[in-house]
Amino acid sequence: MLSIFQSKPLLKDLIPENYVDIHSHLIPGIDDGAKTFEDTLRLTKALQSFGTSQCITTPHIIQYLWDNTYEKIKAKEEVTGIELKKNKVSIPFRAAAEYMMDEQFVKLFQTEPLLTLKDNYVLVEISYINPPIQLYNILFDLQVAGYIPVLAHPERYIFYHNKFEEYNKLKRAGCLFQLNLLSVVGYYGDGITKTTEKLLQKGMYSFVGSDVHHDNHIAAFDQKIKLKDLGSIKEAIANNQFFRMY
Repeated sequence: MLSIFQSKPLLKDLIPENYVDIHSHLIPGIDDGAKTFEDTLRLTKALQSFGTSQCITTPHIIQYLWDNTYEKIKAKEEVTGIELKKNKVSIPFRAAAEYMMDEQFVKLFQTEPLLTLKDNYVLVEISYINPPIQLYNILFDLQVAGYIPVLAHPERYIFYHNKFEEYNKLKRAGCLFQLNLLSVVGYYGDGITKTTEKLLQKGMYSFVGSDVHHDNHIAAFDQKIKLKDLGSIKEAIANNQFFRMY
């Protein structure tokens, strides 16, 4: 008997040649992504081979864990970009950040500029354990400060899976949703894939991202997609053109 997923495409085959990736961890030695420049080079070339034409990489900024700063990330971005060009990788490459929404984050956006994906679009995340008590206050204040929150991988917040109304509440609070591409192949587990499909069916995703940290993530692009319908994900992938640099 043929597998129900046998006719589905590989994830890498769904990536168009002009794809703009807006979520990855490619700057070496700065968070839990690439450890060395050799890692950066290998991961970036792999993304490029799938169709990525521009890359906005997003190091974590998490209090007490990855205390990265605007200045540190920009300095690392410059060095990494130079080294990529030396190695004949000409893909447009720049850095934003993935901000944990915590108390430090509030102080940051109230006192200094944030590293954005484009204009005032800022990539944010919440703990996988539980959302911050003041989540909606943070989102409100962030927008008062002039930013548009793009919530990374909402499908991975398992505490929302049985409280789907919370996703609707986040959307009403002004969040745009960014899908992790690996969620559609079951990389993070079948439960997350099911939630991904439900969010896609309801048209709740605005953008996608690879969220590539290491070689295992790259290898997962060779897996088959576990979605019944591909229309919504293709639309979300196409929306990433909004972030094209030129």
